Amino acid sequence: MPDPFLVINTNLPHLLKLGLEAGKAILEVYATSFEVEFKNDHSPLTMADTRSHQILFEGLAQIGGFPILSEEMKEIPYKERKNWNTFWLVDPLDGTKEFIKRNGEFTVNIALIHDETPVFGLIYVPVTGIFYYALKRQGSYRLSLNPSRNVPDTHEEIIRLSEKLPVEHSQKGEYVIAVSRSHVSPKIEDYIRDKKTEYATVRTVSAGSSLKFCLVAEGKADVYPRFGPTMEWDTAAGQIIVTEAGKKLVCYDTMKPLLYNKPSQLNPFFLVY
Repeated sequence: MPDPFLVINTNLPHLLKLGLEAGKAILEVYATSFEVEFKNDHSPLTMADTRSHQILFEGLAQIGGFPILSEEMKEIPYKERKNWNTFWLVDPLDGTKEFIKRNGEFTVNIALIHDETPVFGLIYVPVTGIFYYALKRQGSYRLSLNPSRNVPDTHEEIIRLSEKLPVEHSQKGEYVIAVSRSHVSPKIEDYIRDKKTEYATVRTVSAGSSLKFCLVAEGKADVYPRFGPTMEWDTAAGQIIVTEAGKKLVCYDTMKPLLYNKPSQLNPFFLVY
């Protein structure tokens, strides 16, 4: 099996182009009166999810020869994947509920997992044309491309055009909490109340999909508490983007980082800060 770090450093332009291609397919569906189906777990599914999955699956199959795990695949038993030391973990359309609401807050998520930990993460926001990406021990970045521009052809040019994260900091005395657009629970409300006893000013900012990780990585939010269910593909890309930006993502109960390729791919509650 090839060195995962070498694979990422060699293929960064291809990975961004793959995210861009998946994003374009999503936007083509977004512009239509698409139909919504529901999976066995009652989560929504659209043609955009399946088209993005197909593009990413076919593209990633050509990079490194690593196994691929996508939200839109049939469940792969743990006895088969437990020996996967390195694999691609993909959410082809993170924020399908936001996609259906047409609020633009949905993303394409690609991560490479090595030794139970993300070593590469890419979050692409199709509506804005913004990429967030991170490489282990190389930092976390934001790259904005207007619709007429192509992804640069070299790793060096991509880094040169990108902004290193974080790029902003909260106002002194203000504590900004990123909360889910679609999943606000009583436990989150209690958390916000507690913070109001610690800080002079507490402000919340709502966002869908993995954009909440990006808010913390950018420095636009101080914390993202998640006290509801998420799956491994929801968090992997965001985890390395925040950690390479100098922040932390830890399980709420143990204060240890999230690990990947668990027997159950359901995540525990966590904090990003």
